[in-house]
Amino acid sequence: MDLASLLGLVLCAVLVIFGITNGDDGVAALGFFWDPPSVLITFGGAFCATLASVSMSDFLGGLKSIGLIFKPVNINVPEMITQIIDLSNVARKEGLLSLEEAAGNLDDPFMKKGILLIVDGTDPELVRGILESELSSIESRHKSKIGFWETAASMGPAWGMIGTLVGLIIMLQHMSDPSALGPSMAVAVITTFYGSVLANWICTPTANKLKANNAIEIQAKEIMIEGLLSIQAGENPRVIEEKLKSFLSPSERTTSTEEGAGGEA
Repeated sequence: MDLASLLGLVLCAVLVIFGITNGDDGVAALGFFWDPPSVLITFGGAFCATLASVSMSDFLGGLKSIGLIFKPVNINVPEMITQIIDLSNVARKEGLLSLEEAAGNLDDPFMKKGILLIVDGTDPELVRGILESELSSIESRHKSKIGFWETAASMGPAWGMIGTLVGLIIMLQHMSDPSALGPSMAVAVITTFYGSVLANWICTPTANKLKANNAIEIQAKEIMIEGLLSIQAGENPRVIEEKLKSFLSPSERTTSTEEGAGGEA
């Protein structure tokens, strides 16, 4: 469970509720912020407009993807680099064919696929082409999910404004009753509130978290590609290590060095 996403969403809700109930009306003030027709216009309109923007399968997949923000990305890049260095040492000592046995112990299907292509004697440019095509396909699928939430985020405030305009039109039809203007105005602007909440509490954070997860996974696979091609080229393991560590931040490079030292001991 990714506590950052869960904690962030829960705290946002808590802070808004606290702000609403902190006045003279207390908990009763929550009732001022509940209006079923406004919910239908804002949330229903936003997601229906998003549905009109994508295919049905992409829409359903986009809705399900919100669960991904609560799952941690289990990619330890320094550890992965150490694993690639270990593979390069095996290849240097025993030859590329010896990697076939090592591939059976790999958990990552992307790395395993690259190793098997190398063992089969595939041309390095073809290996790069195949792996980069798969990488592009993965990124495309991720961007589809991200795009869904970005679209929903833009639709939320727009449909909130539509709801506000509907409410104002209805309010103006009842100008003869001054006592009804205040409550009518409150109902009119609540859809703007709903639209802002939808965009900034749910949709935008979800899109941003999916972007961050995508960046981590894509970087890891780019490192794999460079490492595997370096192994195929017969480069010195030390050179490969320095090349791959260039992808890391200084603190991560220190961690990777410590892990490598531990492995050599």
